[in-house]
Amino acid sequence: MSFVARNRLSGPLADPAGDAGYPPDHPERVGFFTDTSVCIGCKACEVACKEWNLLPEDGMDLTGMSYDNTGALGATTWRHVAFVEQESAVDLGMPGMGGDQVRWLMSSDVCKHCTHAACLDVCPTGALIRTEHGTVLVQDDVCNGCGYCVPACPYGVIDIRPDTGGAAKCTMCQDRLGAGLMPACATACPTESIQYGPLDELRERAALRVSELHEQGVTDARLYGHDPDDGVGGTGAFFLLLDEPEVYGLPPDPVVTTRDLPSMWRHAAGAALTAAAVIAGCFLGRKR
Repeated sequence: MSFVARNRLSGPLADPAGDAGYPPDHPERVGFFTDTSVCIGCKACEVACKEWNLLPEDGMDLTGMSYDNTGALGATTWRHVAFVEQESAVDLGMPGMGGDQVRWLMSSDVCKHCTHAACLDVCPTGALIRTEHGTVLVQDDVCNGCGYCVPACPYGVIDIRPDTGGAAKCTMCQDRLGAGLMPACATACPTESIQYGPLDELRERAALRVSELHEQGVTDARLYGHDPDDGVGGTGAFFLLLDEPEVYGLPPDPVVTTRDLPSMWRHAAGAALTAAAVIAGCFLGRKR
């Protein structure tokens, strides 16, 4: 069975681990819910991620991007806290934030562990796999560093490590999950901005949180990545945002980049057969 077939979209009740061939009694799908409304930008998640996964530091120089020295997700930064500074003379939609005010938007970004992950589709060695928890994992000892997965990701998450030459991204602390522990980032978060657990429970919790914020007058609060009908079949790591996704550096309408692969292969096969028939016809015509 092809990676595309094993990685198909499954609808509202998505079970990517089951689609990948795990038995029906596999662990329930888990994920992250990141509530940016309570993120304080402490970077505890970044530090915990690097310490647990033995990731090198990315340089301590000032970048001109406020307190954001890591800049973006990458092969050695699997959690990235974005700092977005906004200044406006209008009501920013939050209590006590009218008039000339500065608002900081902070959000800890991470691999989305998509329901339909294009990186799985394009990996030629099987280094990228779906785990029993529904997450997406890179097997370091199988990756050949071809880099096909890098442009395939609609979020720009995965990258190649310059020191090892292999692809790397968040594993959701697969080793900790197997031991019944939470991922390091969620464990370290002091405000519970990063919440870990069964994905269905997180979605219910997130919907209640949005309703709560709307009642408090924070009308811009919205969820990102939770919709199973979006372009990637919903994600295993979704977010509560206080502004448009683009403000946080997230694509507004992500689409799995390999969605057209099956039809492309069918068209290619048809074209090849047509070309073969034409060539055969010419050859037979010459023999006559």
